[in-house]
Amino acid sequence: MPDEILLDRKDAEALAIRACLAAGASELTARSLVNATLSAALYGSPSVGFPHLIDYLHSLKEGRVNGDPQPVFERPFPAFFASDADRGIAQLGFDLALEDFVATVNNFGVGVFTQKNSYTTGELGYYVRRLAEHGLISIAATNANAMMAPIPGGSPVYSTNPLAFGCPLGDSMPPVVIDQSSSATAYVNIVAAAAQQRPIPEGWAVDREGRATLDADEALTGALLPFGGRKGANIALMVEMLAAGLSGGSWSLDAADFMSGTRSPAVGLTLIAMLPGRPADQRVARASAQIGRLQGLGVYVPGTSKQPPSTEWVSLSRDTFEAISKIASEA
Repeated sequence: MPDEILLDRKDAEALAIRACLAAGASELTARSLVNATLSAALYGSPSVGFPHLIDYLHSLKEGRVNGDPQPVFERPFPAFFASDADRGIAQLGFDLALEDFVATVNNFGVGVFTQKNSYTTGELGYYVRRLAEHGLISIAATNANAMMAPIPGGSPVYSTNPLAFGCPLGDSMPPVVIDQSSSATAYVNIVAAAAQQRPIPEGWAVDREGRATLDADEALTGALLPFGGRKGANIALMVEMLAAGLSGGSWSLDAADFMSGTRSPAVGLTLIAMLPGRPADQRVARASAQIGRLQGLGVYVPGTSKQPPSTEWVSLSRDTFEAISKIASEA
């Protein structure tokens, strides 16, 4: 029996929509969440696509996600959008504001979108990828519940606190999309290693006593570590200030666990978007030429290699497919 299930994009989309509705999501929430899931699966990191959708489905059923939220938006300054996600998914508030936000950035040359009171953001690259589709350069920051200690033996005070960057390269090339955590690895990689009973590399995590561990199960009860030691911890702090500090979302120390309980993590998201100069400046074409130059020298450029096949098949592990199918069948 094959370990991978290959689905046509439309079939994968329909399955995911049914599962979201069965778990208690509204039509709007289901559509927004599935669009982000497909984006991660086809263009970004598949591990935060359909496998992470299962976390959303359980959280919808168990009350950590409001399935029918009513996001509220404010404009405290002309180019500043502030959203309250009403304990729903982060993608919905962003999607609802996107058209006005893009228009604002095109008018002022720069704009800020913040959001509080949401479930975790999923693939952070989704947000900067969407903005790149509209010709905008952007930076994104978000947080979740505390699971990373700044030093071995320290207490968890930050989440993985990812930072993402997107830059358009014109119609002929996919955008540059950098999406990486402040931790030495993403939390989903620890979860996957534990499920498969695989050891994890040294430097990824510590156990509950703060001791270095190669055991993924021990890491799940302990804490992740930052990449690059103190430098990675500084990046995590910067992300915390941007994501939770600027938006008013929960600090990681105060956020509820996104995997258990009934409370929303209520965390923050901040996006800063910029126009790449005036059309006559040809900044996008210049960036595209530089990326081609780097690739010619063998440099890996994140995002630019993600060209899905024309048929857009989606690959799911059998376990992921069966877990989503089981929830979808409960409709």
